[in-house]
Amino acid sequence: MYDDILVPTDGSETISETLAHGVPIAVSNDATIHALYVVDSRITAAATDDSTDLERTLEEEGQEAIAKVEKRASDAGLETTGHVREGTPAKTILEYADERGIDLIVIGTRGKSPREKVTSLGSVSERVVDNASVPVFVVRGAGENE
Repeated sequence: MYDDILVPTDGSETISETLAHGVPIAVSNDATIHALYVVDSRITAAATDDSTDLERTLEEEGQEAIAKVEKRASDAGLETTGHVREGTPAKTILEYADERGIDLIVIGTRGKSPREKVTSLGSVSERVVDNASVPVFVVRGAGENE
């Protein structure tokens, strides 16, 4: 049913909960896990100093976040692919899903970094759910209030 599953990550600990649900779905469908980290262009655009260092730091954080997802998926015997892109998180996630023919998006809630909490106008997962053309499996973060 699912051949390609997108797991967006922001590098937070919420990804553990998200993968606890996403990996078994991928295993049961022999699906490829696509890990995606979005460098929020609103953060780099708002930087007053040389944004090159900030962009480099965020890209490095993104590579580390992608590596965690890829390791967990490959440990389960899954094929993986990882990408770091720059843009607005929800929009970029949706564009990636459309470009790559993603069948399912598995996304966590409450995964924002402190910088993202300041700059975000709304929930990335909520925007993805509202606008996705494919099913979205939303995983509530550990300890999140009901």
